[in-house]
Amino acid sequence: MLVRLVAPRMSEALGQPIVIENLPGAGGVPGTNLAAKATPDGHTLAAVFDSFATNPFLYNNVQYDPLKDFVPISLMARQPQVLVVSSKVPVKSVADLARFAKGTGGMTFAVPGLATSSRFSTELLKTTFGIDITIVPYKGGAAAITDVMGGQVQAMIASIGLVLPQLQGGRLTALAVSSSKRTPQLPNVPTIAETHPGFEAQSWSGMLAPARTPRPIIERLNSVLVKALAAPDVREKMEALGTELVGSTPAQFGDWLKAETTRWGRIIREQKIALE
Repeated sequence: MLVRLVAPRMSEALGQPIVIENLPGAGGVPGTNLAAKATPDGHTLAAVFDSFATNPFLYNNVQYDPLKDFVPISLMARQPQVLVVSSKVPVKSVADLARFAKGTGGMTFAVPGLATSSRFSTELLKTTFGIDITIVPYKGGAAAITDVMGGQVQAMIASIGLVLPQLQGGRLTALAVSSSKRTPQLPNVPTIAETHPGFEAQSWSGMLAPARTPRPIIERLNSVLVKALAAPDVREKMEALGTELVGSTPAQFGDWLKAETTRWGRIIREQKIALE
């Protein structure tokens, strides 16, 4: 959605049309493989999501290095996730959850797919607090959250957009958000980092260009994209979904990518996560 909102503004500023091409496939790998091999002239860009940093550790058909085969343009947006539990689970905080899980021998957590940010955030929670978690995979977030509300699964770390209606209706209990700071949509819900400093796991999106794209082109694209992200109507629409629009420098996005690749690569190796 965000790319479709900023594309017309970028097109107008650059004086040329922008065509959005969705290339489906495992975690966006086929499309990203093609983008990595595109001519580095600024005419082919890649809009990527958090799976960009985890795919190289999960899929055999990844033909790109996330840090070597692309040049960062800007981190576009971040979205916190929310640690929620069924109303049948007698906990009110992250500390309660850790004690409950250790006292009962573990908990079940729903995830909307085995290669999703929800799954990796759950794995990080598991290793951070030293609790036993059984992952229950679903094909999509709606089915997963339905079973958490019904008590068939005890908990879930879900995108804020998915759970806001259920939280407002009192059908779920929010224990914490996964971002480093509290989110305006849930100002009274603490961060997991308030219990365990340093914990952070967010969904995100950004824009990249193929490696060797000239610096002046990157700087121009960054300027245009950051201005598009700052448009009031874009911010209004995305913030209503619990999304924080960023608009970073290329260097800042590069640092973010390095941190994400390092964090999730370590988790995937330590937990021996494999999809193929």
